Order: sequence, then C-alpha cells, then structure tokens
Amino acid sequence: MPGHLARRFHQISNALFDLETREAGLSLTPIQYAALLTVRDNPGIDQATLAGLIAYDRTTIGGVVDRLVEKGLIARRTSDTDRRAKLLTLLDEGESTLAIADPIVRRAQENLVQGLEPAEVEQLMKLMEKVVESMGSVSRSGR
Repeated sequence: MPGHLARRFHQISNALFDLETREAGLSLTPIQYAALLTVRDNPGIDQATLAGLIAYDRTTIGGVVDRLVEKGLIARRTSDTDRRAKLLTLLDEGESTLAIADPIVRRAQENLVQGLEPAEVEQLMKLMEKVVESMGSVSRSGR
C-alpha cells in the first residue's frame, strides 16, 4: 500500500541521514538540518514561518529551535515589533555545521535512490511532488 511504502521510504531516508551524519561526527536530525537551511536562507525568520516553510507542526517547532539554540547553531530573539514573534539567525557554528553537513546530506540522498536510473529518480520526484501538492493540506503543517 502507498502509505506503508511512504513510511518505509521515510524510515530508510532517516536511517541514511543518521548514518552519514553520525559518521561525520554531527549530531543533527533531518528536521534540524531543514531548519538550519531555512534559517540560513531567510535571516531573521520567525519560528511560525519557519514551521510553515519546512512543513513542520507549529506547536513543536519550538523544541527543534530550543535544541539548535542549545547547540549554539542559531540565535533566537524576540521581535521588536511583535513580542510574540521569535526571530532566528544562523550563528557561525551553524554555518560551519551546514558546510560539513551539506555534502554529507547530498550523498545520503543519492544513496537513497541509488537503485534507480536518473529518469526514474526524476519520475519519482515528480510523483512525490504531485502527491504532496494535492494532499499537503491534510497534514498538521498544512503543507
């Protein structure tokens, strides 16, 4: 069934990510990596927007951000214009972590689809994007 295969694909993807990052001495989850990338690409982003961009639940993004702050990878400050908003900035250690992680994550992603021909990878990506676009609104993240 599609749901079972999606779950297995996700498990395999996470296992490859974990194996590759641990071998490189990084303590980073896929969600933390996605958050770091998004903060790097959107300096000063608020936590709620971050959650939406990485399709993560708004109520639990705070825990992800807490761990990244504790690791010294990002800084969090209260917005001057909206005291409820927490603004995020990538720190030098976060930039260094991404410099190490980026090629490792690329390799893990390539390993994930190593049994496919390039045209099959492209087809898989298109089909997955189509499902996400048509069904993303049913997830808690709304994406």
